[in-house]
Amino acid sequence: MTRLLFSASLATTLLAPSAFALDLSAALGTTAQGELTYRLGMSRDWNRQWLASETGSLTGYWDAGYTHWSAGEHRAAHTLSFSPVFVYQFTGEGARPFIEAGVGVSLFSSTRVGHRNMSSGFHFEDRLGAGVQLASGTRLGVRAIHYSNAGLKMPNEGIESYALFISQPL
Repeated sequence: MTRLLFSASLATTLLAPSAFALDLSAALGTTAQGELTYRLGMSRDWNRQWLASETGSLTGYWDAGYTHWSAGEHRAAHTLSFSPVFVYQFTGEGARPFIEAGVGVSLFSSTRVGHRNMSSGFHFEDRLGAGVQLASGTRLGVRAIHYSNAGLKMPNEGIESYALFISQPL
């Protein structure tokens, strides 16, 4: 069911009207346990603004991603995720700072990542990030993403990825 929901959401995102910009992103990160994460994603801007002022405005995007969790000698894992992300984009010329936050869903290929017992394949994805958007539309930033099943199944150890990312409009 989760895979069907993810596939339907991804198809809807990609087939949305062309007025919405599509971005590709890549991230390199680490977990608190020292395992590396590699993430590839695509996002589609909501093409909406709220709370516009001289300081900036609230906007957002849909994000779909694939993450590889490298665990050294231990079990590696893969994740598919989908999340709505709110962004506060500050005004400015050239490079414009932003902050972002989102809560979505993810599906892990394994219930174990390194030494972590994730208990289930289904998890929520909470993210916080900050960065700068260049005049070209390229975004550079840092992001922390926490994965947890919210206590739906025990134990609920969860895991985080702290990453540097780049996002490029197509």
